[in-house]
Amino acid sequence: MHASLPEFDMPTDEQVHLAAESFRLLADPTRIKVLWALLQGESSVACLAELAGAAPTAVSQHLAKLRLAGLVKGRREGTFVYYSAADNHVRGLLAQALHHAEHVDRDLPAGDHAHHPRTS
Repeated sequence: MHASLPEFDMPTDEQVHLAAESFRLLADPTRIKVLWALLQGESSVACLAELAGAAPTAVSQHLAKLRLAGLVKGRREGTFVYYSAADNHVRGLLAQALHHAEHVDRDLPAGDHAHHPRTS
């Protein structure tokens, strides 16, 4: 039935797997906080730990997983590593998730864009 629709398109198995892995990694409140902070600009582990209210060692482990998934990138400067979000796709993904959560929490209609996290 769906295959007969001219605009119908299914993602590849690899795309589905990679998307599921990204969602799995984002299914943690600390990771969401860290990633949102990185969308505001580059940061160190110590600063991210303070912003997320977590231990630096825990944040470092979260960052390692997010980096392996391609959601964040690191830049070494001397003995420090500064992290940032990998690209604007990450911004869109996280902004949409937070926007959806706010609508569910406030029981807002889907078309209401008045209250959502800034994405620029």
